[in-house]
Amino acid sequence: MKSQKISPLKDKPLRNPGESLDRRLIDVALDGVIFNFMVLIILFLAVTFSWIYALSDAKPDAVTISVICGVAAIFFGVRLAKAFKETNKIKLGRDGEKAVGQFLERLRLDGAQVFHDIEGENFNLDHVVIHRSGVFVIETKTMSKSSNSKSVLFYNGKQILRGGKPLQSDAITQVKAASAWLHKLLFESTGKRLPVKGIVVFPGWYVKTTDLGRSAEIAVLNPQVIPNYLANGRQQLRDDEVHMSAYHLSRYIRTK
Repeated sequence: MKSQKISPLKDKPLRNPGESLDRRLIDVALDGVIFNFMVLIILFLAVTFSWIYALSDAKPDAVTISVICGVAAIFFGVRLAKAFKETNKIKLGRDGEKAVGQFLERLRLDGAQVFHDIEGENFNLDHVVIHRSGVFVIETKTMSKSSNSKSVLFYNGKQILRGGKPLQSDAITQVKAASAWLHKLLFESTGKRLPVKGIVVFPGWYVKTTDLGRSAEIAVLNPQVIPNYLANGRQQLRDDEVHMSAYHLSRYIRTK
């Protein structure tokens, strides 16, 4: 029997920051940008050649062709504009996740275990940090900002405010659900109820937090303050519990 060639890797590699958004960006680029752009080129060529023939001896109905192609061009042009807008949004989110993920990697020097882009049940956890002060689910929200105004957000424990108005974002609800999911996953695999806390981070934004915000179930931070945030927290996990939790989480990730 002829031997088969197999991969030398025993386990699937862990995921990189923003990997899901990289894949989504490729899908949008292929389906939304390239496809619509090619259709517009074909329509342009169809109109061009129809008028070339119309002005020569052959007389195809150039007006009808132009009207049909014009309507189609508007339709696909709108789709192309939407695709460009979506790709820019995805790129911003992806770059934010990568920047935060690369910054979080420094926490390994303090004994933390760091994971990125974990697939849940129809959602993704951007980052998970397992540290002696607890298990942290970190959701990255990358927002563009004006160069002429202060980049300040306010968090009161219930809402994230920008310029006195609540953000149109479900970040708090999202990270709360993700934290509950991870707590359940680790309990089912380790048999221990580990302290899991959600954090929403806004790269490049200064976050002012009220007393209620500081004691809330979910924290909202600039990613630059996370090392101090973890260092100032009381120890809740022993070193062996950190490694045990990381082991079980990595096993789950490799099965996805």
